[in-house]
Amino acid sequence: MPRLAVALGFAGLIPFYVCAMALWVSPGGPIANTAWLALLAYAAVIASFMGAVHWGLALHGLDIGGLTPPVLRQLGFSVVPAIVAWLALLSPAPWVLVVLMILFPLIYLQDRRAAARGLAPDWYLDLRLPLTVLVEIPLIAALVRYFTLQ
Repeated sequence: MPRLAVALGFAGLIPFYVCAMALWVSPGGPIANTAWLALLAYAAVIASFMGAVHWGLALHGLDIGGLTPPVLRQLGFSVVPAIVAWLALLSPAPWVLVVLMILFPLIYLQDRRAAARGLAPDWYLDLRLPLTVLVEIPLIAALVRYFTLQ
């Protein structure tokens, strides 16, 4: 597993945790609102990024195997996270967070399918699983905090 991919992947968790902690340490008001918006926006951006990874995997699949059904499915899936994350941002609280919490494990399942089809490197799942779990923790914490502020 490339060390840089590991370092960047785990560094990408920092905004999730900073925003979730800001939600918990603030009594509400402007700081909590900013942390909430920052967390949701960052989660949507990262979900979109994860979809773009599948776009890249599909393009690589086109180069090595041509326009096969798995490559077409991969390409089709690649835009789903961005669309779902964007629609989630248009949803009222707390549904926006619930949708994003469901989206990340679904992206991971697609990661598994891509790896099984030979479209992703073997080490990719070893990185994606802990990152997916560690993304869920601050999202869950934010959802709990949302209900404690109500």
